[in-house]
Amino acid sequence: MTFSIVARSADARTFGVAIASSSPAVAARCAHARAGVGAVATQNITDPSLGPTILEALGRGAHAQAALDRALSATPFGAYRQVLVVAPEGAPAIHSGGHALGIVASAMGADAVCAGNLLAHPDVPTAMIGAFVEASGALGARMLQALRAGLAQGGEAGPIHSAGLLVVRDVSWPIVDLRVDWSEDDPVAALASIWDIYSPQIEDYVRRAVNPDAAPSFGVPGDL
Repeated sequence: MTFSIVARSADARTFGVAIASSSPAVAARCAHARAGVGAVATQNITDPSLGPTILEALGRGAHAQAALDRALSATPFGAYRQVLVVAPEGAPAIHSGGHALGIVASAMGADAVCAGNLLAHPDVPTAMIGAFVEASGALGARMLQALRAGLAQGGEAGPIHSAGLLVVRDVSWPIVDLRVDWSEDDPVAALASIWDIYSPQIEDYVRRAVNPDAAPSFGVPGDL
């Protein structure tokens, strides 16, 4: 019921998750990332607690596979989970349990891993990785390209209704946390439209937090 990409920038300064699902508010449960540490997607029959657990292990220096293995060893329900992990260094990691639903597939690149369950076609993650590698620009834009490619390859077996994009960088909060929690139409297209509005303002929002004296005006009525 979900397909996603978890990725880092080539310089390992930026990490993120892009995800889509037939379920409502998928990013609220499934997307996890921490600046300087890594990113995790916890999907299929979701256990959101796995995200923070894995990020804690990554923060202590574990590589992606070790952090994933440690989290799975502490739960009796690993067979129900699909989990994607990327750390600052080393290969990403993926786990698809034996009870994952429907068509289950994954694909891995040097800086990203894609996976899904209840897919329309097993090549969905491969199409996503290919699009991510070929795309240029900010990590968020590249992950959105991957999400679009997955949808074009068939996406989920049924209609998707929610999508989200989470990106962290060199501050303690997400520089991007955009969600379409329910749409009867195309939540990926809606998410991309929100990104087009928000992305030109990312640096302004960061600057307002770290150095408000140098921040630009808001450009809204009443702002001097």
